[in-house]
Amino acid sequence: MSDTAGTDGRHIAPHHEHEFEAAPGLPEALPAGERILWQGGPQWGALCLHVFHLRKLAVYFAAMMALQALYLLGGPQAAIGPSLVFSAMAAIAALGLLALTAWLVARTTLYTLTSRRVVMRIGIVLTITLNLPLRQLRGADLLVHADGHGDVSLALAGDKRIGWFHLAPHARPWALRDPQPTLRCIPDAQAVGRRLMDAWQTANPGVATRTVASPAAAHDARETAANDPIAAA
Repeated sequence: MSDTAGTDGRHIAPHHEHEFEAAPGLPEALPAGERILWQGGPQWGALCLHVFHLRKLAVYFAAMMALQALYLLGGPQAAIGPSLVFSAMAAIAALGLLALTAWLVARTTLYTLTSRRVVMRIGIVLTITLNLPLRQLRGADLLVHADGHGDVSLALAGDKRIGWFHLAPHARPWALRDPQPTLRCIPDAQAVGRRLMDAWQTANPGVATRTVASPAAAHDARETAANDPIAAA
């Protein structure tokens, strides 16, 4: 198989860290007639902001330290400096661990869209590969952030489900009763959503589809969502 470049510009060479794969992101060679339409993974900075919420946590820690400083003003002045330094170090350590987790998630994740399925290679310590045939998807949701990165959530048809904790963080947030595998924080998410819709329509000929675009209700004002880019009528 030839080298593949994802939409994020990352070059994926045949020699990769997951040597058991037939090709990067694929547990076995593609059957005849099936081809890769797109391949890529989460962007580390976007994961920090939109999945692990480092910016919001940094503001929270800063606010807590400000309240701590006000409280300590009523006591010995010599205790203020050491207490704030300890709190700052603890906050930096927590943010650093979350940033490291986001980096590891981005490094070990690879999403693949083919003409017949979506393949998700996920997992930091224990790697698993999910094969999601396009014929077994009843719909998908697209959420695009202001920076162009976004999430593509896949709704599975039938009664079988994948546990939310098995998917996390590659799952639609708060969809606990109906866990949806999600391509998280991928670059140029809108273009990937269009490719997915086109591939789904090709794999499901004769099935009516609908496309609805609307602002993301009760979400960040800088973000927009396209709900149900593919959905069976």
